[in-house]
Amino acid sequence: MSFGQRGGGFASRGGFGSGDSSIKPKPVEVGKEYDVTISDISRRGDGIAKIDGFVIFVAGGKQGQSAKIKVTQVSNRYAMGTVVASTAMTPASGTSEISNAAEVAEIAEELEEADE
Repeated sequence: MSFGQRGGGFASRGGFGSGDSSIKPKPVEVGKEYDVTISDISRRGDGIAKIDGFVIFVAGGKQGQSAKIKVTQVSNRYAMGTVVASTAMTPASGTSEISNAAEVAEIAEELEEADE
């Protein structure tokens, strides 16, 4: 068998960049509204919700909040949205919006920078 008859080559390998079978359709679409619960807060202060495991950053969302959101942008790994209507806070959310020590430190740094 000669070298040229082996077939294959780079075009037929199943490695990086081949086929779209691993890319799933996004569970959200720009302009549509969804009912979600904000499960966490991002480092930038946006609420974080998930639909079918797909992360949505919600501007103005508060941890524990149930809300109707409108998706404003969708990328490959996450979406962005805004609160259209808020329904309620869940009892698990408590009264504090600060969920961990890292966020406390980040807020303290921001306050120190503002004072300078």
